[in-house]
Amino acid sequence: MQKSIGIWLLTCCALVFAMVVVGGVTRLTHSGLSIVEWQPIVGTIPPLSQSDWEVLFEKYHQTPQYKKINLGMSLEEFKGIFWWEYFHRLLGRVIGLAFFIPFVYFLARKGIDRPLGLKLTGIFVLGGLQGAMGWYMVKSGLVDNPHVSQYRLTAHLGLAFIIYAAMFRVALGLLLPADISHGNIRLRGLHRFSLGLTTLIFVMVLSGGFVAGIHAGRAYNTFPLMNGHIIPPEIFMLEPWYRNFFDNMATVQFDHRLIAWTLATLIPIFWFKSKNLPLPGSAHLACNLLLIMLIVQISLGIATLLLVVPLPLAAAHQAGALLLFTAALWVNHQLR
Repeated sequence: MQKSIGIWLLTCCALVFAMVVVGGVTRLTHSGLSIVEWQPIVGTIPPLSQSDWEVLFEKYHQTPQYKKINLGMSLEEFKGIFWWEYFHRLLGRVIGLAFFIPFVYFLARKGIDRPLGLKLTGIFVLGGLQGAMGWYMVKSGLVDNPHVSQYRLTAHLGLAFIIYAAMFRVALGLLLPADISHGNIRLRGLHRFSLGLTTLIFVMVLSGGFVAGIHAGRAYNTFPLMNGHIIPPEIFMLEPWYRNFFDNMATVQFDHRLIAWTLATLIPIFWFKSKNLPLPGSAHLACNLLLIMLIVQISLGIATLLLVVPLPLAAAHQAGALLLFTAALWVNHQLR
């Protein structure tokens, strides 16, 4: 039954991956504020009549986004942003059911022992918190500012990655038991190196959340310099100084680039180290994939920046972040 549980968790990972991509498109199309209520049960049913659409559209008329950005929007235009947010929320409900129903089934079949049950219960709780965090994020854009808080958006994105990582690690533990001995000091060192890289990738994801939250990708659209500067002069223009790391486009984008440059240096070093160690073929494959995904992700990031955040590239860049994170998690598992 362990194999069935592992496949179930990987299926949930695939759904979370889709959720991250749809969430990115929802943000990029400015659709996230089109539904102004959180109705976990009733909200599953979309508008079914013209009067239903008119009621929803009237509620949207009261939002800062409509008044300050989309004033005069037609009902048909509203439908275009509504559906992205609707499917984003619907996918969240689907993930909840896809996790909960098999969880109960495996419990009933006594296929889950206590340690695994505690892990899965923790993941389910995190999923519930993620739904609440999503609404908490949306609420920040329904008051005065027609944009959601970059802090809440980043927390929402980071929690999605944590849930994904938890399910993926448990699934790998069930499907692919590690077969590397910890007796080799160099192997232990490489494992610690991989854990550091995974942490840094996660930090880069969080920094990307702030880039997205304040639309920093639409400024300094040059590479490798930032409008002719290695360090832009505006990097500490806000007071107090710590606000720059979260509210200043120059600083937020510079930090994101700096983390990317750091990964672009460290991951090749890690890869070269892995080539000189007696690793199983699957571990070498994981290390190769990590390097390949780094190249793909950096390429997507540069293209997204230079072309001023086109929707397809920006969505692919967000998806690439999760794939790079996945490769790092797989490397961690292969080396543990």
